[in-house]
Amino acid sequence: MRRQMILAAASWLTLSVAAMAAVAQEAQPLAIGDSVEGEITDEDARHPEGFYRYDAYAFEAREGQRLEAVMRSSAFDAALSLQDPAEADGEPLAFDDDGLGEGTDARLRFTADRTGTYILRAQTLGEAGAGPYTLALSERPAARPAPRPSGIRLGRTVQGELDARDPEGDDGLPYDAWSFRAGEGERFAIALDSEAFDPVVRVGRMEGGRFDELAMNDDGPDAGLNSRLAFTAPEGGTYVIRVTPLGAGSEGAYSLTLSEGPEPLPAQPIAIGDTVEGALTEDDGRNAAGVSADAWRFEGRAGQRIRIDMTSVDFDTYLELFDAAGNSLATDDDGGPEGANSRLIFTLPADGAYVIEARAFSSATGDYSLSLAEMEPERAPEPLAFGTTLEGEIGEGDSRDSEDRGYDGYVVTGRQGQRIQAIMRSGDFDTVLRIGRADGEFSALASDDDGLGEGTDSRLSYTLPEDGDYVLRASSYGPEGEGLYSLELIDRGPQPQPGSILVGATARGTLTESDATAADNSFYDAYRVTLKAEEKLTIIMASNEVDSFVVVGRPGEDEAFEVLGSDDDGLSDTHSKLDWTAPSDGTYEIRAGTFQQGQTGAYALIVEKQP
Repeated sequence: MRRQMILAAASWLTLSVAAMAAVAQEAQPLAIGDSVEGEITDEDARHPEGFYRYDAYAFEAREGQRLEAVMRSSAFDAALSLQDPAEADGEPLAFDDDGLGEGTDARLRFTADRTGTYILRAQTLGEAGAGPYTLALSERPAARPAPRPSGIRLGRTVQGELDARDPEGDDGLPYDAWSFRAGEGERFAIALDSEAFDPVVRVGRMEGGRFDELAMNDDGPDAGLNSRLAFTAPEGGTYVIRVTPLGAGSEGAYSLTLSEGPEPLPAQPIAIGDTVEGALTEDDGRNAAGVSADAWRFEGRAGQRIRIDMTSVDFDTYLELFDAAGNSLATDDDGGPEGANSRLIFTLPADGAYVIEARAFSSATGDYSLSLAEMEPERAPEPLAFGTTLEGEIGEGDSRDSEDRGYDGYVVTGRQGQRIQAIMRSGDFDTVLRIGRADGEFSALASDDDGLGEGTDSRLSYTLPEDGDYVLRASSYGPEGEGLYSLELIDRGPQPQPGSILVGATARGTLTESDATAADNSFYDAYRVTLKAEEKLTIIMASNEVDSFVVVGRPGEDEAFEVLGSDDDGLSDTHSKLDWTAPSDGTYEIRAGTFQQGQTGAYALIVEKQP
């Protein structure tokens, strides 16, 4: 980092703006309590499979915080989705397209399950649509204490009614709660019917005052909009049924019936290494959800890694794997080649019997092929030292992850607060880097597939949350990717502290690759300024070398950075200008960065009182 400035300043670790996938635009900061006006255009980011266009906003939330996002547009059918920054194009954490019940507007209610950064996508409901919109993000009041559930007995039907006085779940929808006792392995059939609203039935247990959902259904087979759920109790104890509507603004009367569950499907034997031909027909048995399915039983051992493939030219296939007690372990509906086929890759947790359930994604029938194969066990990750650059190769003999992508694993040992960076390059395939904890089943804490902004290469920047070992996975973006790659691991040292700046001063600095980076690999310098309540500032960041992006905020609870204002082009296409008023006495941080990742260059930061 090179600097010439009137007052000293230092880089700050992160703006906490999450990384987006290769086709995604950079997320704009959005503070809780703020509203913005935006516009969906043909130039906006598009989902990788072309389903919708969207604008992305990053915000900080603390665990347990209840939030509501409202998006309104008269130009198109609006939708909102909540994404995990580590899996920007994975399944959304929450989604809504008509929560207000008012045609084209959306309202998404959710409760943060962790402290950190989230991505909110303001999007079109489908591929069609463009135009202006408004988006507001606000905190909802604390939930009312959950009432004691009413009791329901096996073989009984109870009548109830949902209304505005009922408690709300994490999704902001009202619910009624009913409890029942169950023995281990006992099977139940739950029927929820209503003519007033589209009902959803959920089953779970109360853990520490929170509802831990184990199963749900919103549209039972042959039941229209009513719900039908078959449930097997994994252990003896008390369970809770929650009755909720599918969408906001729904209320009315309902009936709930608890009956004995159906017997398990008769399972045919299949051995590891076999391929069988089957057919779904109207005469097949019904699974726990009442859907026609075939069941196949096999024996496996703890740690054995298997692959199940189901293909059909007659219907869209669906696979589900169960243990001997009937607990669902994994599902897939399109992991196989050519979209409509299924593939499950799974490591068996224990010795014993397992059941594969083969069915259609819908109610279709027809012929199918099912194969069960053993895969090579996951290779132990190799140690990787900081400062190392190595050459590797993704090939057929490598371990495969749950999405059937080949990968190499490396153990990285680090300390709490250490900033690390991994760079992966390949001319043969599109690369992806993921980092996770070394203990237990691998789960990505952070990932990157295009941090270098150079096509197929990746650069992952991450701050280690605690001392210990981590696993870095170097892989291809898709199942077919193979070839040579290079991998470099860099120790970027501890988090630097911000400097300070006085109102009326100008700071001149240079963003370089040695600076701290946000999760999207853009670089930032941070400056502290002490202000009085209602003090009005004009903050200008000018640069002829980078696309300027200025942010003002302060640390919130759990040290999460709270964005209070931002601008990227208020002065011109590359220069930022932010007019901002301090909400209270205190010290704030001004962050000078870039709107796009990977940019470096000189800038000037001017902080003045508004005239």
